[in-house]
Parts: sequence; C-alpha cells; structure tokens
Amino acid sequence: MTITAATDRPSDDRSPNERSSDDRSTVERPSNDRRRTEPSNDRGRDEPSGSGHSAPDRSAVEAALAGLPRVVDLLAARAEEHDRDATFPYQGIEAVHEAGLLTLTVSERYGGPGGTLADTVRVLAQLGRGDASVAVVTACTLLQHAEQARRASWPTAGYRRLLTESRRGPALVNTLRAEPGGRPGELPGTVARRDGSGWLLTGRKTYCTGAEALAWMAVTARTDEPEPRVGTFLVRGESEGLEIDPTWDQLGLRASASHDVVLDRVRVPAELALGLGTPARQDDAEVQLARAWHDLALSAVAIGVARAAESWLVRFLNQRTPANLTEPLGTLPRYRCALGEIEAQLIGAEELVAGLAPRVDRGEPDAVARTGPAHLLATRAATAAVQQAVALTGNPGLSRRHPLERYLRDVLSSRVHLAPDETVLEAAGRAALERGARP
Repeated sequence: MTITAATDRPSDDRSPNERSSDDRSTVERPSNDRRRTEPSNDRGRDEPSGSGHSAPDRSAVEAALAGLPRVVDLLAARAEEHDRDATFPYQGIEAVHEAGLLTLTVSERYGGPGGTLADTVRVLAQLGRGDASVAVVTACTLLQHAEQARRASWPTAGYRRLLTESRRGPALVNTLRAEPGGRPGELPGTVARRDGSGWLLTGRKTYCTGAEALAWMAVTARTDEPEPRVGTFLVRGESEGLEIDPTWDQLGLRASASHDVVLDRVRVPAELALGLGTPARQDDAEVQLARAWHDLALSAVAIGVARAAESWLVRFLNQRTPANLTEPLGTLPRYRCALGEIEAQLIGAEELVAGLAPRVDRGEPDAVARTGPAHLLATRAATAAVQQAVALTGNPGLSRRHPLERYLRDVLSSRVHLAPDETVLEAAGRAALERGARP
C-alpha cells in the first residue's frame, strides 16, 4: 500500500470545485471535477471480492494508523485559523484521506481495509486531539462506510461510484435527518414526490455536518402518497436545486460547516431511493448497532479534545512560575492532585470506550445496549476535564492566544451529537427495572 504524504499537497484550502484535476488518474472524473488521488489500499475494487475464510489482512489498517501522528500535527497547526474564521478545513480532510483514514471502514469485500469500530475510535480520538471539526466530519463518512459493510443498503452502482470518487480524493458522506422544529417520532418534513421514474425532494435539513463539502447526502424523507412511506434518498452534493444555507455559527466545532441544506425539487433516480417503507419495518438490531457505532465514535472525538486540553495544561504547569514562587506550578501538590483528577477521568472514559468497541465488533448484545450510557459518561468526563483545566489556569486558559478556550468550546459543542440526558438515563433505568423483574 502506498501512502501519499500530506505535506506533498498544496498548502491552500481551496474548495473541491476550485481544485485542478489529477492527470495521473485514469478513472473517469466525476462531474464536480474534484481532484482525486489513488486510494491508500491498492487492492481497492468496485466489485465485491470473493468470500474467503482466511484471517483478515490488517496491513492496510495498520499502515493507515501509522500515519496518524503526522496527520494530527497537520490538523493542529491550522485548527485555530479555521476556528477563528469558521472556514472548512479542506486541507485537513485531504490529509486524512491521503493517509487512508477516511476510507478505513470500507469493507474488504469492496477492496477496502475493513477497519473495525475499535479501529475507528482509536483514529477519532487522535484526530480529536488535532482538530475536533475534522474528526467529526471524518466520523460521519466512516460511519456511512461501516453501515454499508454491515448491510449493503446502497445499490451496487451507487456505492461503486462513491468508491471510485474515494480513489481520487476525499468523498465525504453524511446522513441528513434533523429538521428545524422536528420532534422525535414525527414523519420527516422533507417530501419526495414521484416524477416519472424518479423522485423530486423538497425540504430543509439542519445540522448537516460537512454540508458544503459533501459528495453525497443520504436524506431521510417521506413520500407524498396517501399512506406515506419513509426512506433514505441518495443525493449528490452538486445536484440542481440543492443549496447550502450557511446557518452554522456555533460556539464550538466552528469549522465543521454544519449548515442547513435546502432541497427544492432535487431529482433522485428511483434506484437511489433506499428502504422505502413504514418506520415500523426498520430492523431494530441494525438501528441499535448503528447507534452503538455513533455513540462510541463521537465519544472518542470528545475524549481526544480533552486529551489535547490536558497536554496543553501539562505544558502550562511545567512552565508557569508565578512571581511569588520559585518553582513552576506543577511542583505544587494542589496542582498535581488536580491534574491527577483530570487524568483519572480521562483514563476511565478511554477504558470504557476502548473496552466496549471490540465487544460491539464481536456482536455482543449487552455491549451494544451499553453504548448510550457510555457516550453520556465519556462526554461528561471529557467536559469536566476541560473545564477543570480552564479553572486551574485562570485567565490564560480563557485567552484567545491559547488553544484551551477552543478545546472548551469544542467539547461543550460535542453535546449536539448526544441524545438528551433524560432519554439516555430513562432508557437505562427502564432496562434495569426489566432485569430486576425477571425471575
């Protein structure tokens, strides 16, 4: 496997449409003319490979993981700039792709590395140290490939096209579910109307992470039939009638471009309408497994942010010597104990996530059921750790000259990916009561 060094790429952050085509590629260029590079896995193919029973080849995964430190350093070098200007980190995403990390979870039967959930949380925790926005955008695409590996919901031709684009450069994907004013259990407000052999989508989606750079959007919508059906419609990011409304102006994760997406009669071929049926027909086991991947993946990002905050705090305590002291703050027992509290919180969160991920990979139902509370606990621990770091540093910790205040904003904003506390806790309490009622 050949890894292209991220530093060999141009240093500017041009949007995909501004990039020149790559003359080295012999694959047909997609219509949005994004520059593409060859995939990190040279075994990559469009068609599934034969089904063997030999042990998985981990070489592609290990090679991608080996490039993590370099990618994290690159992300960290520009994270402040993108946070300040709320600009999308195109160069950072390209570096993630070139290291083979953006397609880590593409199944081996499609020629991919076949990365597991355990691999995914390891990657995202490291990317979170560099730039939380890049980590969250990466997570969305990794989750999409992982879902395709489990259930092959995309049609063969559609997924082949995504893989072809992924060979030539970053091809970001995300599922767009949330709608302004939407409530759990309601039918989507986005409507799909029959038009000949296809569908026309009209509606608005909100909190669409990576919106301005998505190659594909998996849009949930209901049909306008007398008895509406709900499904997922695969939409190209460059489709006519699709606009990005730049609504994302949050406290943290500012570079994630989680804008609104407005669809006005966007055409979708019939073969790209997936799973049309009533909500009751959803596969509960698959829904729970997808949620487990989401919970642990986003937990890892929050933990990575907190680890970056701790690293900055350690440097601060080793270097800061107030005028009334002759030694750095790190020599004082009070500060060492406080740092120890942060370390203990993060060790607990890391062990929780790292312990559950391989169990989910093995298909253990008990592990899948525990990822919701694990996400809550890990996010709480990460948030508390960063808040304590800020409290220990005083004014320097809140200065825009230092990254600690950005880590605080990013970890607080990570709650947008967490189900409401009462929802998670009520479900956990109900499960405990059910267990106690068994003979």
